[in-house]
Amino acid sequence: MNRRDFLALAPFGMAAVAIPVAARSQTLPRPILLIPEAVFDGRDGERHAGWRVLVRGEMIVAVGPDIAVPPDADMIALPGTTLLPGLIDAHVHLFLHPYNEAPWNDQVLKEPLALRTVRAAANARATLTAGFTTVRDLGTEGAGYADVGLKAAIAQGIVPGPRMLVATRALVATGSYGPKGFDPGFDVPQGAEEADGPALVAAARRQIGRGADVVKLYADYRWGPGEPSRPIFAVEELRAVVDAAHAAGRKVAAHASSVEGMRRAIIAGVDTIEHGDGGTPEIFALMKSRGVALCPTLAAGDAIERYRGWNGLAPEPTSIIAKRASFAAARTAGVTLCVGGDTGVFAHGANAREIELMVAWGMSPTDVLIAATRGNAAVLGIGERVGAITPGLLADLVAVRGDPLRDIGALRSPAMVMKGGAVALPR
Repeated sequence: MNRRDFLALAPFGMAAVAIPVAARSQTLPRPILLIPEAVFDGRDGERHAGWRVLVRGEMIVAVGPDIAVPPDADMIALPGTTLLPGLIDAHVHLFLHPYNEAPWNDQVLKEPLALRTVRAAANARATLTAGFTTVRDLGTEGAGYADVGLKAAIAQGIVPGPRMLVATRALVATGSYGPKGFDPGFDVPQGAEEADGPALVAAARRQIGRGADVVKLYADYRWGPGEPSRPIFAVEELRAVVDAAHAAGRKVAAHASSVEGMRRAIIAGVDTIEHGDGGTPEIFALMKSRGVALCPTLAAGDAIERYRGWNGLAPEPTSIIAKRASFAAARTAGVTLCVGGDTGVFAHGANAREIELMVAWGMSPTDVLIAATRGNAAVLGIGERVGAITPGLLADLVAVRGDPLRDIGALRSPAMVMKGGAVALPR
């Protein structure tokens, strides 16, 4: 559906009026005036009733209650909605699908790359239409550099999807990752690239050279089934990768759930800790002092326990009780929190589950929405492009019915999604 059709039909209960003009310019796109009930700009935490947003081409050009409207502007009325910056999911795996559909081992070893790539494209579409206009994909889990190709296909308009920051293969210590459980005489394809010592830096540089926007490290993992997570790299190995990545202008994300794995990654200078399940007040104080952000991925742990039979009610599984405690400790320490659910463990398009859980576990809707927009953009180093509704940023916008500051569940069904000035939903 083109924009003229969208304006004429006004589906999903939205009213829209197009102001006629003699002809469209081939070089200067017609502006679009968005008229919601209110705007949450991601900057001050307020819901501004009566504000409007003017978009031209890919960019936001004006925001506020009284903005000059060009005579050739198309108008999109969004009654009863709140307009937000496009949401950002800081931890996804587009090449995975829910573990209750297929175990991780089977996805990595049995599903053809072509199948995984086509499914990833469908996952990208679902993510975008859910209102998430930017994602950080932290590893293809055995699909090699296919995320680089998917990112290019989205950028070229071949398939719809969010803006992507990609980590490609990710990095693990030799022998530490998986799939496992097979005859040890066979070299089984792994879900990440194995490297150690000086070869670890070479692997990071190789991934950067082949398209990685961010370097993903595993600071700890389980060496065998049933074992606790243990550190897999020395601090010196981690620091060498961090130095190489930062010199190349890339940030470093570290999977870490144990106290020692987290400590080593923090000391080494990583930018974000992913998961942080076993974090203690002392570890979170160290994170705060070093400016390391936490992406707690609450929704992944919640989903896994539900796959095991938990109904979401009391009594809570031990893992959920422990995760609540570590999340509370991180908040008390004042650690910067990202919003990223490890989406792929659960369904793409349901990305807002992480936001809902963060609210359910004690954060205010305002704080979580800021974290999911301006906050994530700052942590990921893209705040000059996205994350807020302000002139000069890309027109990545999502309209939801009602007031998400009162009911965070409003995020589940966006009424409109715009990416770079183009309407992605309704189609």
